[in-house]
Amino acid sequence: MTYVFNPSLPAALDVKGVQDKFPVRRVYCVGRNYAAHAIEMGSDPDREPPFFFCKPGDVDAVVAVPANGSVDIPYPPLTENYHYETELVVAIGKPVKDISVAQAASSIFGYGVGLDMTRRDLQATMREQGRPWEIGKAFDYSAPIGELTPIADLGEINAGNIKLTVNGETRQDSDLTHLIWSVSEVISRLSQLFELKPGDLIMTGTPAGVGPVVTGDTLVASIEGLSSIRVNIK
Repeated sequence: MTYVFNPSLPAALDVKGVQDKFPVRRVYCVGRNYAAHAIEMGSDPDREPPFFFCKPGDVDAVVAVPANGSVDIPYPPLTENYHYETELVVAIGKPVKDISVAQAASSIFGYGVGLDMTRRDLQATMREQGRPWEIGKAFDYSAPIGELTPIADLGEINAGNIKLTVNGETRQDSDLTHLIWSVSEVISRLSQLFELKPGDLIMTGTPAGVGPVVTGDTLVASIEGLSSIRVNIK
C-alpha cells in the first residue's frame, strides 16, 4: 500500500524496564472523577454515570516524558487561563468490549502519570454555548505522559498519593481512593461505549486544586509507586 504522503509515526511512551515503546492509539479522559474537584468546578459531586471526552492520540498532543527527565511544552495560543490537571493514566493492553467491572483489570497493560492540560477559558466558553470542548482540551502538547509501569510489576493500583507541585509549591495533594468511579468501573463503562484496544490510554480524572500556570513555571506530577513527570512551560 502507498500513500499520497508519508503517514506520521504513532505517539509512543516509555515502558519501565524494557526498551520497547508503548504505541498510543486513542486517549480517553474521564470528567470530574473526584468529588472535591467536581465541587471546585461548580458541579454536583454525586455518583452520576461517568462522562468522557477525548484527546488526540498523535504525537502533536501526546508528549512522552522520559523517566528521570523533563520536557518543555509551549504556552498554548488564544488562552489566558492555562490549567494543569494531574491524573492517573491507565494503558490498555488487550481488546475488550462490554467488559464487567470484575474483569476490567485483565485489560490493563500498565499505569503512568499524566497531565490533562486545559485552556480553561476556552473550555468554559464552549461549555456555556453547549459546544464541544476540543479547543479547550484537545490542542497540541495537551497530554504530557510519563513512563508506563506494567501491571505485572506492581499489581492493580487502587490507592496511593497523587500530587502536583508548581515551582516547588504543592497545588494538588490527594489519594486515588478518592476517585468517584474506580479504575475498573471506568474501564467497564467505557468498554460499553467503545471497543477498547491495545494502545488506548485512559486519563482517570484529577483531584481538587487545579489552577493556572504561566510561562517559566515548572510542574512536577507524581503518583505513589510510579515514575513522576517534570514539565517546563516555555
